[in-house]
Amino acid sequence: MTPTPPEVCDSGCGLNATLRVISGKWKPLILFFLRDGPKRYGELRRLIRDVSDKVLIQQLKDLEADQVLARTDYKEVPPRVDYALTPLGRGLAEAIIPLCTWGTQNAAEMARIFAKRDALPS
Repeated sequence: MTPTPPEVCDSGCGLNATLRVISGKWKPLILFFLRDGPKRYGELRRLIRDVSDKVLIQQLKDLEADQVLARTDYKEVPPRVDYALTPLGRGLAEAIIPLCTWGTQNAAEMARIFAKRDALPS
């Protein structure tokens, strides 16, 4: 079966499903950082420096609801919870790696483009 060309992509397109799961500024970074193994909330918070607690918590809940990450509560005092990729999430995290590579390879050019764009009057 031939994949649907992007120009005729409709609601049944795989890209739509992917974008629905990773939509949100921080979700791709969460997936990226979890690819190396489970992380506690504080670790994720340190790795993703500019995210607020409220937004990080919501994005973790969204990813859990989409079954790409699992939250494990160890029922201990003090509380200990960690987040890990599910098999579905691992596949998605691996799919993000080429985007990271592209960003690294084109970082200098994109920085110039963004600076030029940001200098334009609104």
